[in-house]
Amino acid sequence: MTPSSVPESSSSLEAVTCTLTLLGCGTSTGVPVLGCRCRVCTSTDPRNKRLRTAAHLRTSSGISLAIDAGPDLRRQALEADITHLDGVIFTHAHADHILGIDDLRGFNFSSRRPMSCYASELTMSGIFSLFDYVINPDPAYRGSVPQLTFHTIEHGNPFSIRGLEILPLEIVHGHLAVTMYRCGPVAYATDCSQIPPATAESLAGVEVLFLDALRSEPSPSHFTIDQACEVAHRLGIRRTILIHLSHSLDYNEISAKLPTGVELGYDGLEVSWRV
Repeated sequence: MTPSSVPESSSSLEAVTCTLTLLGCGTSTGVPVLGCRCRVCTSTDPRNKRLRTAAHLRTSSGISLAIDAGPDLRRQALEADITHLDGVIFTHAHADHILGIDDLRGFNFSSRRPMSCYASELTMSGIFSLFDYVINPDPAYRGSVPQLTFHTIEHGNPFSIRGLEILPLEIVHGHLAVTMYRCGPVAYATDCSQIPPATAESLAGVEVLFLDALRSEPSPSHFTIDQACEVAHRLGIRRTILIHLSHSLDYNEISAKLPTGVELGYDGLEVSWRV
């Protein structure tokens, strides 16, 4: 399967409503963590139940996009009643963001066409390495494998899906280049410990930012709660929603300590805007 460049769209959109739904806001283990009996993992508060971080972007014109396809994709799609996808836009190739790729077969079955997948060259390389059986299927195999069409995106260069413009931007996750996405006044940045200056400049005018904040204690590859709050303040973001949360963060306890304009995400949270 050969990657292609992102196709240009000649269609234009009237003003439409976009809605981003958090399908999950948890870190790579999810919350509860298997085998853990801490107070967050045993909490009955539904906002302390966190599937692996992923999101669904839809428009009033009928566009439907997944941001990442992690191991909880099937459950997330069923709970959010996602009946079709026009594509998946990937942030990076770590397991908790791509291991649901095989479940994209269900959308192949219903649409009877390949799923469009958008990723940077680096992310695409990681996906190809892990899913060789999809990229180079065994001609003798009689079962089904996901039917995918890959489109290469470049950081800083906007691309269009059915007329909806999306801007991919580079952020840093430890030492790994990860893609964040901006659509109008909303941006989504999972798994990051640094926002490069050029990306920060491209976030001018963003009103709502979904931003990685793993825990309160330092991490080599994720923002802490305090670091994420500082980034949001420096960028002048009106509303920041923290995601990729670990089981050390109790929703009510942490929420009471956050500055105005910053909040913890929770599974099912929705944000809408006009483009």
